[in-house]
Amino acid sequence: MMKINELKDGSRGRFTFLLSSLTKGVTSKGATYLSCVLQDKTGSMDAKYWSPSSEEIKMLKPGMVLEVDGEVLNYNKQLQMKINAVKVIDRSQIDLNDFIKEGDIPRSELKKKITGIIDSFENQTLKTLILKVMEHYELDFYNYPAAAKIHHDFVGGLATHVWGMIRLSLAICECYPSLNKELLITGVILHDIGKCVELSGPVITEYTVEGRLLGHISIMQAIVAEIAHENGLEGEEIMLVRHMILSHHGEYEYGSPVLPMIPEAEILHYIDNIDARMNVITKAYEGVNEGEFTSRQFALENRSFYKSHLK
Repeated sequence: MMKINELKDGSRGRFTFLLSSLTKGVTSKGATYLSCVLQDKTGSMDAKYWSPSSEEIKMLKPGMVLEVDGEVLNYNKQLQMKINAVKVIDRSQIDLNDFIKEGDIPRSELKKKITGIIDSFENQTLKTLILKVMEHYELDFYNYPAAAKIHHDFVGGLATHVWGMIRLSLAICECYPSLNKELLITGVILHDIGKCVELSGPVITEYTVEGRLLGHISIMQAIVAEIAHENGLEGEEIMLVRHMILSHHGEYEYGSPVLPMIPEAEILHYIDNIDARMNVITKAYEGVNEGEFTSRQFALENRSFYKSHLK
């Protein structure tokens, strides 16, 4: 059975995929069609089902595993599947791991690397704060994506994103030794853990009611304040960590209630952006030949990116 990363323009046949999202649309002639995203562990692909039956429109839901009769087309420089027919497969008969995207770094290795960094901390207040947060959220931290769709949207994506940011932090602190390395890394590790509450889980990720009403920034700074109070953690460090969480989106219009006002918060904002944007670009290059441009990337100001021949 062909995987998504093996499909090419003109591929056709029967394929088995997880239906990760589904949106109804109406053609200019009034016919209902379905815009879908199909996925397996190798990636995802947009799809259109132009002639679903009324029963299929009511029945099909995200999270179903489908046998798809379809063909792959090149639409706006991006592969898309035209669905001719679908059949729902009993999920109890398949291994769901075959349809779940994971990162290049195994989660066990991510845990070893990140735990090693935490263990090396000399500031006991920051170290205790991280460890106490992890007592509540460690399992989700290593399983959840970093976002529902835009970047690091795969199982283990949150920890992958954090590890990428830790590596950037270590390099930047070598260049600018005035930065407090342990404060910066604490902000890196904790800044997005609120997404373990904001998002529904690692598979078919959606926003929870609490996530939509409060957002991961306010959720996480409240968690830090509560855990610090429960464990008698006091001092300037806790206030600075809360400030870094509140300001890490960098601008009011992007959801930060305050702007960065310490250098570690400023750097946190930029390395968060660097790692997220590089992941978006890396995803956009999948299936793009050298010498060609990607499709427009909404998350990157709707720009296309050229894939050069340089290695």
